[in-house]
Amino acid sequence: MKLGRMLILSVIAALLLVAPACVTGPSSGFLFSKTKFAGEINPSNEVSASVSAEGCQHQILGLVAIGEAGAGQIARDNDIRRIATVDHSSLNVLIMLYRNYCTIVTGEK
Repeated sequence: MKLGRMLILSVIAALLLVAPACVTGPSSGFLFSKTKFAGEINPSNEVSASVSAEGCQHQILGLVAIGEAGAGQIARDNDIRRIATVDHSSLNVLIMLYRNYCTIVTGEK
């Protein structure tokens, strides 16, 4: 009976440890990952990507999260009037020890 309960608790603990990595982008490593992935592109294709700006959210131990990674806010803060592309990047260290998620906006002033 105790062995069955211990096995169930171990499986639940493993799932809770690994599950947060599922929401951070296209791929994530258990110990470390650093990825860049495509977001949106302006379909009219008339906007040059002459200016680039980045905004990031940072999370520590899954307890504290700070930062601004919204494309609209990044564009406003950096005087980007017309957006050409919106891309993303993420960094994970030991899944929840440290994580960041960044949005990269390119466009014209």
